[in-house]
Amino acid sequence: MDNQFIIDTNNLPENVLNKKRQLENDPASRINHMKYLPDMEQINSNILNTVLEQRNNFDYLNYNSKNVKIALEHETCTIEDFKALLSPAAEPFLEQMAQRASLETAKHFGNTVYLFTPLYIANYCENYCVYCGFNCYNDINRMKLNFEQIEHEMKVIANSGMEEILILTGESHSKSDIKYIGTACKLAQKYFRNVGLEIYPVNVEDYRYLHECGADYVTVFQETYDSDRYEKLHLAGHKRIFPYRFEAQERALMGGMRGVGFSALLGLADFRRDALASALHVYYLQKKYPHAEFSLSCPRLRPIINNDKINPLDVGERQLCQVLCAYRIFMPFVGITVSSRENASFRNGIVKIAATKISAGVSTGIGDHESKYNGKKIEGAGDEQFEIADSRSFNKMYEDMSKAGLQPVLNDYLYV
Repeated sequence: MDNQFIIDTNNLPENVLNKKRQLENDPASRINHMKYLPDMEQINSNILNTVLEQRNNFDYLNYNSKNVKIALEHETCTIEDFKALLSPAAEPFLEQMAQRASLETAKHFGNTVYLFTPLYIANYCENYCVYCGFNCYNDINRMKLNFEQIEHEMKVIANSGMEEILILTGESHSKSDIKYIGTACKLAQKYFRNVGLEIYPVNVEDYRYLHECGADYVTVFQETYDSDRYEKLHLAGHKRIFPYRFEAQERALMGGMRGVGFSALLGLADFRRDALASALHVYYLQKKYPHAEFSLSCPRLRPIINNDKINPLDVGERQLCQVLCAYRIFMPFVGITVSSRENASFRNGIVKIAATKISAGVSTGIGDHESKYNGKKIEGAGDEQFEIADSRSFNKMYEDMSKAGLQPVLNDYLYV
């Protein structure tokens, strides 16, 4: 699998290239990925050990068709049932799983589908994650929007009719500090009803500050729950610390956030075990924080600048559909997001089965929304994090969802 992570190093300065080689070839030069750094808050939570134990002990080859049939017959899906539905034995039952998932979705969400758009405001990063276009050793155009540019991009998005935005940055504490992100949240409050964040993990007080600035929810990708694989893929930066990232959602809830989102990036490790761990991460936190909103994403690897080989080797659309259906059957009330990493055909189908939220008018570059809507591009615009597969505009997405008999929802909150 590692052969797919080949970063083009032709344009790297020699000193940077030497450091990169050292990190890749000398494990002793890398910091302990399970040890918190001095500025990282540790919380008293046993969820990490519980999730990792179940993930590591999950032998999906032990399940057979009988286990799958029993799981589909149960009115309430247990953890053991969920494991059966994630196993290879469940693949021949994909149609039955889709029917059951569709019933659960209709029961709890009706025919609604929520629309949102991401806004990347900076792509500077201090992490070395070998599969990500933003990684600090990838030679790309870097940009950080100033507040005037951020507000302009927000106006462009809001004028399209969108009412929910997801603010993203590269993971750079120095270039995108908490005050910078907080000001972006305050600006977003002027134009949007719901404001989400996908940024580097922070401590409880920082999450509390961002919530006071207007952020409603936080999404964090664990990327993979295989801690050994995680160590090999995250060679430098704060993101390298596995437990601190795992506990980000709980710290966000402790800081007052209304909701939190979870995901593994399917294709980095054993996708069935990572799918199990993602769902159990939600399951146990939901029991601990029953008042909060929880959502799951299910992204797959996508090509990046300087590396078009980045693709999942063993996660096809059928496997992705199986995971999403299993998620819905196991946790009927949880929101499920399918991003523009997937093509229009797949997304059009999955929103009728399991997904409840979908992005529209997407750009993973910096300063690109003006270009998408008005044909103008901010001078020096930053490069994309990854290639998207579905580039439909908000209006086109809204039209397509409506034609499919779905009810696009832009906001369902009343603020008093």
